[in-house]
Amino acid sequence: MSENLLRAALDAAVRGWHVFPLRPGTKRPALHGETACPRTGPCAGGHRKWEDRATTDPDRIRTAWSQAPFNVGIATGPSGLLVIDLDVPKDKSNADAPNGAATFGALCERTGQPVPRTRTVRTASGGQHLYFTAPAAARLHNTAGTLAPLVDTRAWGGYVVAAGSTIDDTRYEVEGPSLLRPLPDWLKSTLVPPHPVNRPAALPAGRVHRPYVDAALARETATVTAAPEGRRNATLLRAARALGRFVASGDLTRAEVEMPLQRAGESAGLSATECRATLRSALDWSITHNTTRTGVAA
Repeated sequence: MSENLLRAALDAAVRGWHVFPLRPGTKRPALHGETACPRTGPCAGGHRKWEDRATTDPDRIRTAWSQAPFNVGIATGPSGLLVIDLDVPKDKSNADAPNGAATFGALCERTGQPVPRTRTVRTASGGQHLYFTAPAAARLHNTAGTLAPLVDTRAWGGYVVAAGSTIDDTRYEVEGPSLLRPLPDWLKSTLVPPHPVNRPAALPAGRVHRPYVDAALARETATVTAAPEGRRNATLLRAARALGRFVASGDLTRAEVEMPLQRAGESAGLSATECRATLRSALDWSITHNTTRTGVAA
């Protein structure tokens, strides 16, 4: 088993995919987390998460996989991959519930596009991973349900379990042609955030952006985008509460705060649903606890 998993890790590395060990029989990284970081060895200059430590070095791979029958994780971002995860419903009681393959197929049909054929890996749960080369000009991040229900994507900030790994005695297996294809343009246009238009926003009468308001919005958005794993939701919550006072004062509309923070949260690795829930709660709290300028709607 260890020899097979080592071979799977080396095979992925030969393709230029950056790998790291997952705990035997699971999807969980076998590397220490930030709170347990000894700040020595690879982390001497500061904690390095699995994405930073993933490697294509065959010597490092052999050393790691000689210690235990680790499953193989592929860090999608450094590997130049965008993987579409077609999941299966968690509730097995309803056999008629659509799975990710069905909802993705329906999306393709609605847009008049064929279901793309590319390297496909059958997961242990019965789902599928569709591998694509990521567009070089766009730094894509993870999404959850953005394309369709039970359809997630893994890119920067994400990873997938490689073919050859085993969970619950079921192997991840390549099925069909193994040729890797570029992400189709129509999917790329859906996943790449639109470029902002550099023109002054129309403001309600009597409301003028002050420089420090704009600077605060830019600062908080950048902080959320760069939030480390384990602190993303808390960082988003704090940023929304901080900016909520400008909504209460009438210097920003709620949409002017929600939209950039939603994009920043998703870029950091949070799901769209998580971002919306956190923003709604944090802004409601902040607006309630800050004085609203008379005559200005929050």
